[in-house]
Amino acid sequence: MAKPLVALLTGAGVSTDSGIPDYRGPDGLWRRDPEAEKLVTYDYYMSDPEIRRRSWQMRRRTEALGAEPNAAHRAVAALERSGVPVRVITQNVDGLHQLAGMPARKVLELHGSARSVVCTGCHARGPMTDALARVEAGEEDPACLECGGIQKPATVMFGERLDPVVLGDAVAVTKACQVFVAVGSSLQVQPAAGLAGVAADHGARLIIVNAEPTPYDDRADEIVREPIGRALPELLRGLTGQERPAGPQGG
Repeated sequence: MAKPLVALLTGAGVSTDSGIPDYRGPDGLWRRDPEAEKLVTYDYYMSDPEIRRRSWQMRRRTEALGAEPNAAHRAVAALERSGVPVRVITQNVDGLHQLAGMPARKVLELHGSARSVVCTGCHARGPMTDALARVEAGEEDPACLECGGIQKPATVMFGERLDPVVLGDAVAVTKACQVFVAVGSSLQVQPAAGLAGVAADHGARLIIVNAEPTPYDDRADEIVREPIGRALPELLRGLTGQERPAGPQGG
């Protein structure tokens, strides 16, 4: 019997055990602090060299690039290695799913990656570590080495649209899956949040793993409120080799 396609939508809550706070969410730092939000807002970043300088200094100080995968990331990779078809749709930019062993081609990064930089002119890409090394060496706003254009982190800043190809692939995976697990996401930031509804509309078993209620709880087949680092590995082990996971809806 064919194994079900499992899609996971992962949000900031998956990475908090790795020491990465929720910067982008409705209650995250970028929303609470207007000055900090400017550092990740496209129009401000592109028009103001001082904003770019401060943005590079902020990224130089962040510890996100040194974070390690936690039990949740490892559990997702283990499910994929078990032979279950798995696709990850992530709102996170930390790359920890890939570091845990998920093949990069099976991870759709809706908000891009903080591990790369991209030129806003010629679209050349390179490692964030190389750009930060130039900042450490004294460059306040490291320009593209290919064309001299303005470089930015390869993340989706406020004011930018999601990559339509990545979003389209995410919608296709969501429509095709038999099990959809939304984990560590408030399911309040669109369009990613809407994928939970798309999954339910197309007959997938919808499982929500989140500490707080979400707008899609009434569509869920199962709700898990336990800490993600413990709950997700247990949940995914239950999916191994089973066409449909069992279990009553939790409270």
